[in-house]
Amino acid sequence: MAKGVIVYTTNDCIECTMVKKVLTEEGIPYEVRDISKNAEYQLEVEKYGYLGVPVTVLGNKAVKGFTNELKEIIETAKKS
Repeated sequence: MAKGVIVYTTNDCIECTMVKKVLTEEGIPYEVRDISKNAEYQLEVEKYGYLGVPVTVLGNKAVKGFTNELKEIIETAKKS
């Protein structure tokens, strides 16, 4: 699912839950990568220039948090 949406998350992250909820409501499939369960995922997040989560990725675009930029990823994902 490398071409799809990826959400880097942890279980106790409210903002992460909100991101996943919006993606689900919009009908956008996504892969969850829990950084607390896999150190490799934390390294991936850091490669995008972030230290925390949620980080939502589509293609080469990465967005931190629950922001307006997330809307851009959602709109792009709907088109693909």
